[in-house]
Amino acid sequence: RGQVSWNRAMEEVPTQTFERYRKSGVFRHPSAENVRECELCFRGFDKDGDGFLNKEEFHAFSAELFSNNKQSYPLSAEQTDSILRLLDTNKDGRLDLNEFKTAWFYWLRQVLDCKSALIVVDMQNDFIDGSLAVRSCPAREDGTAIIPTINRLLESVSFDTVVYTADWHPANHCSFVDNVQLREIHETSEVSADNAQVMDTVIFASPYTFEQKLWPAHCVQDSHGAEFHPDLKVLEDHILVRKGLDPDVDSYSAFWDNMKKSATPLVSELAKRHITDVYICGIATDVCVEFTSLDATEHGFRTVLIEDACCGVSEEGIKETKRKLKEAGAVLVQSSEVPDMVDCQDRPPQLAYQAAVNVAMATRAAKSMHSLHNNMT
Repeated sequence: RGQVSWNRAMEEVPTQTFERYRKSGVFRHPSAENVRECELCFRGFDKDGDGFLNKEEFHAFSAELFSNNKQSYPLSAEQTDSILRLLDTNKDGRLDLNEFKTAWFYWLRQVLDCKSALIVVDMQNDFIDGSLAVRSCPAREDGTAIIPTINRLLESVSFDTVVYTADWHPANHCSFVDNVQLREIHETSEVSADNAQVMDTVIFASPYTFEQKLWPAHCVQDSHGAEFHPDLKVLEDHILVRKGLDPDVDSYSAFWDNMKKSATPLVSELAKRHITDVYICGIATDVCVEFTSLDATEHGFRTVLIEDACCGVSEEGIKETKRKLKEAGAVLVQSSEVPDMVDCQDRPPQLAYQAAVNVAMATRAAKSMHSLHNNMT
């Protein structure tokens, strides 16, 4: 009788299920109706009706889920097995219905009902046509060339949140080459204060020992150079993150200063808005964009770099940044791909894997808290 009931349920579910679930809200609350949808989907892919998704069944499930304009991404068994291992909490090599329910409300929600933020990094006058214009750096990339691309994204893509970041340095900031004499140079520094030039790295001895790359004075608080470029579209409703305010610490990332001494409010602001995915663009690819992107992945956001909406300092640096980001689990795309990704029509397996990592980490943390509570009581 059990086998008949499973087979009946399988007939109720079409195999091309995911389009009807996309952005539908079916993953947001464990209501009776949403749980029923979850169970129907599970049974639809449980082809042998044994109450589990084995590796082959989960691979078939994933092959349908990870698609781009209704075409499946090519998937290896190794890729789907790695996701299955993360979702398989009892480590028996398959998903039972309870594990699938957890995946439904936490993993599939990120894949099929994501919430996205665009982070526009440091599109300020000094970086575009001022004292530290990227066009004057070794890669010779023009910051004005990416403004129309960023504006198109802001105008045409329905991001849930938009973040603008800005360097906001005091005049005595440690990164300014003209200020190199203001701090003691450490004896191990290969570059002396007298010989220091732009893009050299020195080691300061005070107020503590730290390495610092030197730049021209830029984005000084309340200066024209610190303002956003006049051609950049700035939405009324946005989050503004100012960084680099401490004179003795540089701050490339929108999340942390370079020493990880203090955090910006960005993580809490994104968490308040239930953001799962961040799309990053701006200046410079191999400096502030890189640091922001890497920190985003560390904080568990599914991270996407929009390559044609970024400018960098050096060709070697840009190449190395892209390598680091891919290694960290970020996805690199062109701006033309972004609308379908934000709308969950384009679902790359790399981002689904990152979502599974997030769920596995949260599950472990919840178990640890539960164990701690039991021990205390």
